[in-house]
Amino acid sequence: MRFFLEGLAEAWDIVWAHEPWLVQLVVVTLKVAFISTGVALLIGLPLGLALGLGRFRGRGVLMTLANAGLGLPPVIVGLVFALLMFPQAPLGRFHLLFTLNGVLVAQTALALPIVVALTASAVRGVAPGLLAQARAYRARRWRVCVLALREARVGIMAATIAAVGSGLSEVGAVVLVGGNIDGLDQTLASAALQRIEAARFAEGLAIGIVLLGLILVITAALTVLQAGGGATRRVGRSS
Repeated sequence: MRFFLEGLAEAWDIVWAHEPWLVQLVVVTLKVAFISTGVALLIGLPLGLALGLGRFRGRGVLMTLANAGLGLPPVIVGLVFALLMFPQAPLGRFHLLFTLNGVLVAQTALALPIVVALTASAVRGVAPGLLAQARAYRARRWRVCVLALREARVGIMAATIAAVGSGLSEVGAVVLVGGNIDGLDQTLASAALQRIEAARFAEGLAIGIVLLGLILVITAALTVLQAGGGATRRVGRSS
């Protein structure tokens, strides 16, 4: 117990000292989390909308694949992308292996199924009568889509929270694709793993404290937005 408390005290000293290497880790982690989530939303929202509203052959199979993607092992995703990024592989020409851009690609691939599956589920949960009424008034397709997204915004915020959380805490894909290179593509989660393996427990604890703090603050902010969206939706319905 004394060993743990001493390590925790040293970890707090590191956090409050705002060590440059720790600040760099925070910057890289936030970059990975928000860029990958943003790209996943740009691609995943239309796909989730199509799965939620569409009626076409193979939709059930695609929905199953999207849901299966929620449990996609990050290590396997990292391994596949690492192999695809080797110089002689299909993505080798882009020189993504052991770079931050490569990490962003892998993390986007992990966040995309989360956005697609949760968006599709949220859209399917929208009151059918509301969309049917919009179609009855001959609303254009894009207006129906906007209405569906607006009504499903609480679920979409849940998808955003899950995607950001994945980006903040991911280790396996980051290590395999990025190489866990200090100062280049190393994130808080992968740095914590490296420090613990090197028996630098105080630094590992400091990184863990910062990472947990980031997750709590960002998740709380997104949850407030989500709650606001739900309240607006209830007020709109009651009026």
